Amino acid sequence: MRLSYGPGRTFLLAGVLFYGAATSPAQTETTPSSSTPGQAIPGTLGVSPFAGSVPAKLVPGVLPLSLRDAIDRGLKQNLGLLLSSADIRSARGQRWEQLSALLPHITAAPYVDVSQINLKELGISFTFPGVNIPSSVRFSYFDARVNVTQSLFDWKSINATRAASQSLKSAEYSYKDARDLVVLAVGFTYLQAIADEARIETAEAQVKTAQALYDQATDRVNAGTSPAIDALRAKVELQTRQQQLIQAKNNFAIQKLTVARVIGLAPGQEFEFTDKSPYQPFEGVTVDEALKRAYASRSDYQAATTDVRSAEFTRKAAVAGYFPSLSFNADYGAGAAHPSTARQVFDVRGTLAIPIFQGGSVHGDVLQADARLEQSRERLENLSAQIDSDVRAALLNLESSAEQVNVARSNIDLAEETLAESRDRFSAGVTDTVEVVQSQEAVASAHEQYISSLYSYNFAKISLARALGMAEEGVKEYFKGK
Repeated sequence: MRLSYGPGRTFLLAGVLFYGAATSPAQTETTPSSSTPGQAIPGTLGVSPFAGSVPAKLVPGVLPLSLRDAIDRGLKQNLGLLLSSADIRSARGQRWEQLSALLPHITAAPYVDVSQINLKELGISFTFPGVNIPSSVRFSYFDARVNVTQSLFDWKSINATRAASQSLKSAEYSYKDARDLVVLAVGFTYLQAIADEARIETAEAQVKTAQALYDQATDRVNAGTSPAIDALRAKVELQTRQQQLIQAKNNFAIQKLTVARVIGLAPGQEFEFTDKSPYQPFEGVTVDEALKRAYASRSDYQAATTDVRSAEFTRKAAVAGYFPSLSFNADYGAGAAHPSTARQVFDVRGTLAIPIFQGGSVHGDVLQADARLEQSRERLENLSAQIDSDVRAALLNLESSAEQVNVARSNIDLAEETLAESRDRFSAGVTDTVEVVQSQEAVASAHEQYISSLYSYNFAKISLARALGMAEEGVKEYFKGK
């Protein structure tokens, strides 16, 4: 397996982060989610909020950064997680709005009124002999009461509140799932960065080897023991390795910027990676055991399940639009023409509201609720199948990449031994630089395959932890001492 360089690899990151957003738990359909994915753009980080962050303050000097440190920073600063936390507060507010319809409402509005009216303006005009009747009348009144309104029974509001409570639980599960997605995104970028750093070290070693071959070939040409084409081949090989070193350094610098964006480092923050590409054997787990753990632990699955419950309560609330409701209203206080003469006043009222015809609005609500319930169930079934696929794929990738690491290690030893023999043969004049250059190519390919397979193995472990719904715990378990 060979990893691509340049924009192609950046697009791979966009694909991973796009996948993370696309597989995040279902959100309430009536409100667009902050983590709704869009189309990934080649050469960019895509539109997933998990590719961004809120930068922290600049730390003086060079910041040492381990994989766990990077994940901890990502869990504090990553934009996707911060937006998911805000979604919880929004869902909590929506729940209080629905609950408000079931709680008592108490208001107080005391007032004093002084009025003067023109009787003729109202069309009142009469006279009595010997009686002086004024054309205007002034009067005043005072009223101070406390009003209490309480819903005694409203099946629609009850189920709407239950639906909002389930939506709040879904948002909380979504937040937990977002933490796993942050671990996945940080793990991907960090492991890719240390793989790029290892490629620099390998490229530097290959430049030194190519330089030594070129010097040796030049000496032999000057001594007249080798044709000039041997020096030309060695020169081409040296410049090729130098180009690869330049590209490797550039890829590493860009990848560091990507890591900084994902975990929220301050712009311009200098840092270095303290973890190198680790290899730790993985204790196998059966597919059945892994699936059992995944369905019990995956927060996105639990969020999707609560979304179904929320949709069921929403449908009940819609159907309840056909049912009567009972409410209570009372007020108590004092009233009179003047506060000094106020006396006790009160009013108590019970109301039974019976819907007779509402223009088809209830029928429309039911149709929409049915559609949402069907969509929620379909999403849950799809996610169930996706979890099965994620777990199986992660286990297959882990097994395959572990075998690739072992083979790649052996290939490095064989390729380096072959290169040593080729150089000895060239020094003895038995062969030309073609054989040596080919051996150098084999060594470079073997190192690249080892770096790629080691990266794939470590990322497969993080992917498995994500598939099992325990990414945070999995990093500590699978990368002990790192």
